[in-house]
Amino acid sequence: QVQLVESGGGLVQPGGSLRLSCAASRLIFSTYTMGWYRQAPGKQRELVATITTGNSTNYADSVKGRFTISRDNAKNTVYLQMNTLKPEDTAVYYCKVQLRSYDYWGQGTQVTVSS
Repeated sequence: QVQLVESGGGLVQPGGSLRLSCAASRLIFSTYTMGWYRQAPGKQRELVATITTGNSTNYADSVKGRFTISRDNAKNTVYLQMNTLKPEDTAVYYCKVQLRSYDYWGQGTQVTVSS
């Protein structure tokens, strides 16, 4: 069973930064596109960023220029560097991988942006 474990969330002031990590196990990590998603209270889960096996990246318009997704295949880990955080970035952040048409999700990590 694939496992994804997120970490790095917390409380940060507007304008601050956080780096999220997602450690993956029980899969050949380097061969899969990885994604970060988020879900704010009362809202649907939305795509934040994805990174392919060739390190091509894609971002939601709302985070372009502020967030950076990266991966370390030696550590089976995908990262999300979040800069210039805004209150509207407050959400639970999840990483996801799709294997054979099935989506595996981590348990999520809470990010709260507030003064």
